[in-house]
Amino acid sequence: MNLNLLSAANSGGSMWTLIIIYVVIFAGIYFILIRPKSKKTKAEQELRNSLEIGDEITTIGGIVGRVIAIREEADEIVLETGAEKTKMVFKRWAISTVNTEKEKPVTEKKASKGFFGRKKKENTEENPVEK
Repeated sequence: MNLNLLSAANSGGSMWTLIIIYVVIFAGIYFILIRPKSKKTKAEQELRNSLEIGDEITTIGGIVGRVIAIREEADEIVLETGAEKTKMVFKRWAISTVNTEKEKPVTEKKASKGFFGRKKKENTEENPVEK
C-alpha cells in the first residue's frame, strides 16, 4: 500500500515537470520565432505608413521610383519611374524599402554598459585598443 502512495506522489511530481517543460518550450518558440516576426511586421507597417510624396522607394518586384501621389482610400501609391517619367500604381503592401534618407531627431547618446552593468571603456586616442 505504501508503494501505491509513493507512485501516485511521483506521478504528480512528474506531471508538474512535464507542464514546466511544455511551458519552457512554448516560451522558447515564442521568443525565437513569433516575437521577431511580429516586430518585423510592425516595422514594415510603420515604414509603409510613413511614406511621403517625393520619397524614392523600391517595390518587392525591384522597381525603383519616386512617390508622386498617395491614395489613402484605396491604399495605393503612384510611382514615377524611368527617363520618360512613366507613372505606375502600386498597392502599399508592395513596397519593399524606402531609399530616401530622412532626418531623424538627434537623441542623447546613452552610455553603453557591459554584460555585468559596468560602463564600457570608450575607444579614444589616449586609450587605443591594441590589435
